[in-house]
Amino acid sequence: MDEKISWSHLFEFRNQIHRAYPEIWDLKILRKRFPLMLKTIQDGEKILDIGASNRNLEERLKRHFPRLIYKSMDIDREQFHDFYSLGEIQESFNAIFLFEVIEHLSLDEGVHLLKRVYDLLDQEGRLILTTPNIFNPSRFWRDATHQVAYCYDELGGLLLAQGFQIKAMYRTYSDAYHRYLFRLYVMAPLHRYLGIDFAKSILVVAEKKITQAE
Repeated sequence: MDEKISWSHLFEFRNQIHRAYPEIWDLKILRKRFPLMLKTIQDGEKILDIGASNRNLEERLKRHFPRLIYKSMDIDREQFHDFYSLGEIQESFNAIFLFEVIEHLSLDEGVHLLKRVYDLLDQEGRLILTTPNIFNPSRFWRDATHQVAYCYDELGGLLLAQGFQIKAMYRTYSDAYHRYLFRLYVMAPLHRYLGIDFAKSILVVAEKKITQAE
């Protein structure tokens, strides 16, 4: 797929997401993302964790999938990683994790990242991506290194534009169970009325769609 796409096409892709999820409140709440990750990958698969920080995800995953091949990429050279730039990567993966990364890049850099992720995935490879929920303003603006705020439909549209199929979209909110229930069943109507969400991030599960040209 060409990472350069006209705004009219992007608008149509965004509308496809908007038709599936007319409002932010139509995205289901996901309390914990780790169980979803376990359902998305299989033992023996090869995964790439982009923006992996201290690689703590590797140990957690291998408790469940001891034959999993885990590789990481991060620009922080103070930590060990398999790759320190996208250009170094010359292999493909069954799944890629991209947690709270894309918002730190410019729009052009973010689109290039999604294109590169698509190219690095095997056929029917899966991407799990999270980014701050812009309907929760403090979640995005608390970090001065954030550059682009992605609305859920814009992010979904960009993924469609690169050739991905959207398998699921969620709002994520992890808290003590009693506070979680209070937010979900007591405060949710007020949040909706004010147009301010309590969910902290948007999570997207996408799959590489193979076209005839590929």
